[in-house]
Amino acid sequence: MRLPTLALCFYSLVLANRSPLPFSSSEALLRSETSRTSLSSAVVHTVEIDALVIAASVQAMGFPAFSVTTPSGNRAFPKPGKLDEVLWKGTHERLYLYESDAEKFILDTTNLYDLIFIDAYDGDDIFPRALWDPDSPFLKSLNDQLHPEHGTVVVNLHSDSDLLNPDGSVPSVLEQILPMGKYVSKVGRAYKDVLAGNTSSSGGKKHGLGFTVSVPWVCNTSLVVCKGSGMINANFSRDTIFDTLVSKSTEVERILNLPFSCLEYIKRGFLLLD
Repeated sequence: MRLPTLALCFYSLVLANRSPLPFSSSEALLRSETSRTSLSSAVVHTVEIDALVIAASVQAMGFPAFSVTTPSGNRAFPKPGKLDEVLWKGTHERLYLYESDAEKFILDTTNLYDLIFIDAYDGDDIFPRALWDPDSPFLKSLNDQLHPEHGTVVVNLHSDSDLLNPDGSVPSVLEQILPMGKYVSKVGRAYKDVLAGNTSSSGGKKHGLGFTVSVPWVCNTSLVVCKGSGMINANFSRDTIFDTLVSKSTEVERILNLPFSCLEYIKRGFLLLD
């Protein structure tokens, strides 16, 4: 089975403040400006399986043609066009768009990524099991290519909360496709166990957290799994973690100058994975 889309990026600084000590407004401004600079220099690799989607994104949606790469990994165009330079103002030089199977790309790459977005559904609109099976080569390789101290994976999933019977059971027609009633929890557990479970492959202790947030207007759920001992204290309560996310979301809004608030997204259906 060929697997669809990934977006991966790496940059030099994590936004999270790992120090428990307070810092002054001038230090906060410096952190903010440094974070903004680091994010603005991020290199982004996008992996798309469908050549038609790639063509449409460039020809009809304004994605820079200069980002398209050949199977050998080289730029398809030696120089950016005028339109790319005008619309993307240098950003196009840090974007790479690969036509590839997602699993193959992760298995073959040697890059270490800070942030990975996964939105991968096949022709039947099903999230392939190969992308969430805890014993799959994909998840094991994903773990290896994700930064051990702060690497984060965000997965777009179809929500199963509205698909259950009134008694909470799974409709039989859906059981033949995926265990939809337990779908989000199973995928979340697999990602958290592999990426931020209790023990690493080398026998050392692993740290991290996982949570989901509901996106009801498109019947989706966002799964987030973060690596790193600086991410969370095992003794923190759900409310403490939630408050920290809210605080950091405000910081992200300021750094990226977002035209919307992250708070509405975070507080809707927030569920911490055990």
